[in-house]
Amino acid sequence: MEEINWDDFEKVALRVGTILEVLDFPEARKPAFKIKADFGDLGVKWSSAQITKHYTKSELIGRQVIGVLNFPKKQIANFNSEFLLTGFADQDGHIVLASVERQVPNGSALI
Repeated sequence: MEEINWDDFEKVALRVGTILEVLDFPEARKPAFKIKADFGDLGVKWSSAQITKHYTKSELIGRQVIGVLNFPKKQIANFNSEFLLTGFADQDGHIVLASVERQVPNGSALI
């Protein structure tokens, strides 16, 4: 694994946001949701997330998640994903979301 320095880490905008809305995304090649999250002063943003194996739409609403906000937008089918929702792959390759232990202000940076 390549080592990085603090300046490299600071370049990645890892921020917390609260999920406001979750929609089905039938146009995606793999099962996915469209996720709308509030990142406080950084705005409300959308992402596509392949998290349908472990999560239902209703249990995601109100959940705080960690997103990368400074990647370029990515077009997935007919949708522009504005942030990367972070998580870890389980033993079957299905994503388990990275999250915060306690409620923090939306837009807070991971440090």
